[in-house]
Amino acid sequence: MKKFRYLYYMFAGLAVLLSNAMCAVVAYNYCSMQWGIRYACYSAPASVAFLLGVPYVIGIAICVMLSCFFRRKWQRSA
Repeated sequence: MKKFRYLYYMFAGLAVLLSNAMCAVVAYNYCSMQWGIRYACYSAPASVAFLLGVPYVIGIAICVMLSCFFRRKWQRSA
């Protein structure tokens, strides 16, 4: 069915977009933490910025699982 094909492509595309957004957010926050440690006396290490990627990784994993599920449904219905 076409419905499963569109859902497969939608969730695969969403996983790619989320991974790009995750890279941008983590990189920005890492640079911000580096600046804050050097000039604004932040006490946390810069690696704390990587914790902001955890929700994105969960979202990417869910999108990949849904994409695989809809791909199987699409191939079985064809």
